[in-house]
Amino acid sequence: MSTASYRDAIFSTPLDRVARFSFDEQVVACFPDMIRRSVPGYGQILGMMGVIAKRHLRHGAHVYDLGCSLGASGLALAGALPADAFRYTGVDVSPAMVEQARQTLTTECPEHAMSVIEADIRTLEYTGSGMIILNFTLQFLPPRDRDALLARLYSALEPGGVLILSEKTVDPDERDNAWRVERYHDFKRANGYSDLEISQKRTALENVLIPDSLDGLHERLSGAGFPRAMTWFQYLNFASLIAFKES
Repeated sequence: MSTASYRDAIFSTPLDRVARFSFDEQVVACFPDMIRRSVPGYGQILGMMGVIAKRHLRHGAHVYDLGCSLGASGLALAGALPADAFRYTGVDVSPAMVEQARQTLTTECPEHAMSVIEADIRTLEYTGSGMIILNFTLQFLPPRDRDALLARLYSALEPGGVLILSEKTVDPDERDNAWRVERYHDFKRANGYSDLEISQKRTALENVLIPDSLDGLHERLSGAGFPRAMTWFQYLNFASLIAFKES
């Protein structure tokens, strides 16, 4: 990205009161650094977007990137596919994210048909698409809203289309879940976060990021109508699934 990204230091000093996490201007300014150091396997997941699209996306089809943040998935697709291969719509509810994503995609992908809109993905009117990307987005919606959204996305996919769903997960086994969380915190420490930052970020995300289990995600996809889904990537308590709509 051409726009400067700053090091994430939002939770580096003690706070009298830790506010609920939100994707505001402060987060936007350091988001590339934050997600790189906070989400295991994020780069690998992005790198596979173009690979998956080459295999499953009809030439010229439309792609939705829901909860697009700064448009990283769009950049990955544009880097792998020619300008006439797809049309991209990024959607985010954060005005700061949308503004920065528009600037980035216009600068980096001037030949591609890339647009970013500010909207709530739960109420958006969807058009037919060959690929829908939900990278670490569903987890921020109230659990009661997730099944209805996935059903609408299944309907929006054209025959043969695919849905990519990447999420932080929780393990139903308490001991296994504790181990994964502890190793995740080790991962963050290895990437330069202090115990204070880890603790305060965790507090900020309480009741904001509510993860499903991996089995729960598969059940949601099946209930939405997808006849086939598989986990294609997993790193500690983070996973990415692909769901297929029949041709």
